[in-house]
Amino acid sequence: MSPRQACLNCLERSPPALFEAALWIAAEHDVKVDPAHLLASLHELQVQVSAGLPMLPVNELAQPLLRRLSHLGYQQDEYHPIRAQAALLDKVLERKRGQPLALSLIALEIARRLAIPLIGVNFPGHFLLRVPGADHQLDPCGGRRLYLPDCRDLLGRQFGPQMLLTADHLQEASPRQMLQRLSRNLRQLHATHDDPIAALRDAERVMELGSANTSDYLARASLYQHLDCPQAERFDLEHALMLSDDPLQKLRLTQRLSQLPPRPSSVH
Repeated sequence: MSPRQACLNCLERSPPALFEAALWIAAEHDVKVDPAHLLASLHELQVQVSAGLPMLPVNELAQPLLRRLSHLGYQQDEYHPIRAQAALLDKVLERKRGQPLALSLIALEIARRLAIPLIGVNFPGHFLLRVPGADHQLDPCGGRRLYLPDCRDLLGRQFGPQMLLTADHLQEASPRQMLQRLSRNLRQLHATHDDPIAALRDAERVMELGSANTSDYLARASLYQHLDCPQAERFDLEHALMLSDDPLQKLRLTQRLSQLPPRPSSVH
């Protein structure tokens, strides 16, 4: 079975095996990654985290869990320019440095094993966590509590003051949404560091994990352009054109399509 199919199969379990699925994404990029071994080795981290938790009800242990992970060295990767190792879970476990989403996936798995309630929040630009029913979010990078004013400030720092906080920004992320976001992160990181083949794997996975948007088709079209695959590029540009509701973008896409070689004629 391919790593891609193993990843998708993990999502069909009840409940979905989110962390294992993310490990299979890493295995798709590196044949030396052994998800079963990494799953087993996570027990040691679970024991270290558990040993440092206070005697509190489980629904009050999410923030201490995140603080404990930070104390053990699991922190946001501040290296610039950021590289794919900040999103690939095998590298994050090895280096103890990662993007907020990668750190969240580790925290969610440890929380699951310790029966601590914790969910992912698909906040733009900086993935967050939350205890179900709580009036605040938790930053996976250290466990800081974020109330609504804090979330507005974080959103403004990420995207500028013109972007307003909405309820959609604080929605729970499903396992598929988390892996799709992880795949988008990897697609961008691999493309930025001139690895179009790896980025194409991530772009294809984005499509398989859920509904693709205009940006997803444009990102894959750019990769096909870089790899000199004009017919595949045309396919994605046409889909982006159908999905777009921006008149200026539609015009630019139409112009770009007109510059591609014509489709090969069919032979009958």
